[in-house]
Amino acid sequence: MATHGPQPPGPDRAPRPLPVDRTSPVDPPAEFRRLRTELPVAPLAFPDGPPGWLVTRYEDVRAALADPRLSSRRPHLNSHVRASLITPEEMAALRPSDLLTSDPPEHTRLRRLVNGQFTTRRMNLLAPRIQDIVDQHLDTLAAAPRPADLMATVALPVPSLVISELLGVPFTDRDQYQRLTAELLSLDRAREQLLASKAEMKAYLLRLIRTRRAEPADDLLSGLLQSQATDTTLTDDEIAALAQLILIAGHETTANVIGLAVLLLLRPPRLWDTVRRRPDLVDGVIEETLRYATVLQFGLLRVAREPLTLAGQHIRAGERVALHLPAANRDPDRFADPDRFAPHRPDAAKHLSFGHGPHHCIGDQLARIELRTLLATMLHRFPDLELATDPNEVPTHTHRVVHGLAHLLVDFTP
Repeated sequence: MATHGPQPPGPDRAPRPLPVDRTSPVDPPAEFRRLRTELPVAPLAFPDGPPGWLVTRYEDVRAALADPRLSSRRPHLNSHVRASLITPEEMAALRPSDLLTSDPPEHTRLRRLVNGQFTTRRMNLLAPRIQDIVDQHLDTLAAAPRPADLMATVALPVPSLVISELLGVPFTDRDQYQRLTAELLSLDRAREQLLASKAEMKAYLLRLIRTRRAEPADDLLSGLLQSQATDTTLTDDEIAALAQLILIAGHETTANVIGLAVLLLLRPPRLWDTVRRRPDLVDGVIEETLRYATVLQFGLLRVAREPLTLAGQHIRAGERVALHLPAANRDPDRFADPDRFAPHRPDAAKHLSFGHGPHHCIGDQLARIELRTLLATMLHRFPDLELATDPNEVPTHTHRVVHGLAHLLVDFTP
């Protein structure tokens, strides 16, 4: 663990709520700059439940993500900023632990099962289909009345269709699972609403599992069902939990990265033209967007298994520790001039947006293929794409675990 010396007592050490006020759609709250310097492990007040700790420096966050003394198991439904409105018993009945909420050896077992489905072969086979999906939705964008909403016409449907085909979820059900995703990622829903949304999602996925068991296909859900032949401990509830995680993470996060990347390229000084002339910069745009505009806006939660010291701060067993990815990805001790969006940045891929350690995102390869295909094709097909609104007034999701744009209006010459 990186250490920075003990932090002094005083009124500033009182637990405070997580900073959430943004000055622009692409920048995290400015308060994180002060926290990184003055309180790298700051007392954090949760809306309900006991206080915990907020970690903001890159090296501390990175080390904590790989520290086995910090558990991913949590008795809290919304792990990022509030304790659960749902009891542990209700939570277990609605969804067992998944990759995000388990530790070894349970996590190792589940991770091995899913890794076997996210193979290089499957990703390579999917690449031409991703290109087809991108082309079809860019055709829709080209024919849409202008200004067109890029989020509705391209950014959300493309990753939704990709993850549907990969997982084996009918795209015709997208209205239902996109609604449920929004509800499950919301931070302002009441207890009964959360229970209803989780129950509906579980019932939906269990119906799909029954269908795939009767009619297997070349998709991830069928592959997980085949794994039950060798791992008899794998239950349908666990498969449903894994499918829910893949479904939500596979389209919600990628959709928002797409919107933010386009916004960053079109806002002044309009790097869209530079990258269009230099297609070799597309990968840099992807990594820099993931770093600069980190979409997991409340970070990741861990719970201390035992007493430990983090950056000079004593953490007691059982205390919650929020690892703030957006703040870590803007740390000037790791990234030079971190508040500047620079697609040519050589170390942008060192960001923590896909996590680190045992919980590193299994879908990072798929996300990069989707982003690369879509951005490269858009740059070629829409050379004069421009924003149809003030870049600082683009509406964002304000009460979601995943940060992103609600709409992105663009104009172009048809």
